[in-house]
Amino acid sequence: MTPPSSFNAPPHRSQHPLGRRLWALALALVASISLWLSASAPAAATGVYDMPPFDPKTWVLDRADLFSRLTKGGLEKSLRDVAQSTGAEVRFVTFRRLDYGETIDSFAQELFETWFPEAEDRANQVLMVFDAVTNDAAIEVGSNAQATLTADIATSVAQETLLVPIRDGNYNEAFIAAKDRLATVLAGEPDPGPPVVVSKISVESTFKKAEETDRNGSTILVVVLLILATVIPMVTYFAYVR
Repeated sequence: MTPPSSFNAPPHRSQHPLGRRLWALALALVASISLWLSASAPAAATGVYDMPPFDPKTWVLDRADLFSRLTKGGLEKSLRDVAQSTGAEVRFVTFRRLDYGETIDSFAQELFETWFPEAEDRANQVLMVFDAVTNDAAIEVGSNAQATLTADIATSVAQETLLVPIRDGNYNEAFIAAKDRLATVLAGEPDPGPPVVVSKISVESTFKKAEETDRNGSTILVVVLLILATVIPMVTYFAYVR
């Protein structure tokens, strides 16, 4: 009788410390890529339905996060003072990116009518909205406020007083200037007019712009991280099975 043969199970192979470290590095790279992509994703589109209900205590709704706390506080105090001295209530709304098919003018009109549904509610209201992605602005003016703030002046405030400093990235200066001009006109004083635009000589340069360099650098970084996240697990696997 043939004695039963004993079955010897292959010894369990423990993972090499180097393999564990490589796997940990690969997971860290994948997590870093995910965080970077989520942080660099464009802001969600904005519609009137994203705006909060009207709050009479809110004078500046800064959804685009343009202002420091000090600047926002100064604007709100000034706009409260304008309301007390003239009876006209001016409000600023900033955001990033509109819904598809929405224009800055249609958004301003719809928000104006949503916040102030009755004609008498919006008679003394002035609402200026600003899209920080496209640098577009629009303004709505109630019927009573139009007695001093005419359509031409209101358009000039939104398209010139506000946007001229913004072209140079001066957001705080832009809204302060718009607030000052609106306050002056609503008080019945002569319109100071839009800012004087000084032409700048454009000098061509062979150097890349800062934003172009940043964009290219970010693209290269993503590609490198993706390659590393793919290659390191493969190297780890082959090192483990050898």
